[in-house]
Amino acid sequence: MYLNDFEYFAPQTSAEALSLAARLGSKAKILAGGTDLLIMMKEKILKPECLININDIQEFKTISYVPGQGAVIGAAVKISALEHDSLIKDKYFALHQAAGELGSAQVRAMATVGGNSCHASPAAETPPPLAALGARVVICSSAGEKEMPVEKFILGNRKTALGEGELLTKFILPEPAPRSASRYAYIGLRDAMEIDAVNMAVNLVLEEDCRTVKNLKLVMGSVSPVPLVAEKIPGILIGKELTDELLAQAAQAACDEAKPISDIRASAEYRREMVAVLTRRVLKQAFHAAAGLKEA
Repeated sequence: MYLNDFEYFAPQTSAEALSLAARLGSKAKILAGGTDLLIMMKEKILKPECLININDIQEFKTISYVPGQGAVIGAAVKISALEHDSLIKDKYFALHQAAGELGSAQVRAMATVGGNSCHASPAAETPPPLAALGARVVICSSAGEKEMPVEKFILGNRKTALGEGELLTKFILPEPAPRSASRYAYIGLRDAMEIDAVNMAVNLVLEEDCRTVKNLKLVMGSVSPVPLVAEKIPGILIGKELTDELLAQAAQAACDEAKPISDIRASAEYRREMVAVLTRRVLKQAFHAAAGLKEA
């Protein structure tokens, strides 16, 4: 369980980090929280020649917000900071919920929001709410920067759109729409320190009548190699009032789109059943919150 020998770098600025990433290329791994990387190194799954620790770069560790424009979350922001930040709880509730369900308190104090996406586990907690909320990742290199939706950044199990010499530096979240609400839920075998069997997030917007669905985005986790954006549910619900019949149709549509596997945590059949349960749950909760009603 010993780590391999490696060269360690601790840049103080983003420019320095990008220069190191460009120079070291595939020899280096980025160290943020280390809750996944160091375990993989101990298990000899990864043997990087160099580690670039980005935790001393202040701009990667901040959460900022401009009214009317939205929020920017640095890639090295700790999961515990997301969990306890009043702005995130008020404006981006599903992300607040997901952060509170990730691992233990000790893990949340170390793990980072950027690392949770870069590790690209199908069961990761924060990518589904980030995707549901319309978040975009910013990828930087010595050649410049580019943006893409979170769901396009994660390409598969442990695979991302990061190229050699590139860093994920921040997430950009749009200003929440009026009469909108987001919710997150998960299913696991136990209530603590469990990798999710299924997780799900939704962001729902209502029309001025506070009854008709104007827009929504529902994203499923742990039922596909990538965060799975439900394509059929908007067509079922947009322009209509939420009813039990429509909820049942939406739940079935989500089940049809899910692509779960069987593993040690759950069978594919169980996961598909839980997709239906969570779809009804998060849609009802988000609808009630957006309408200013007591949640179901």
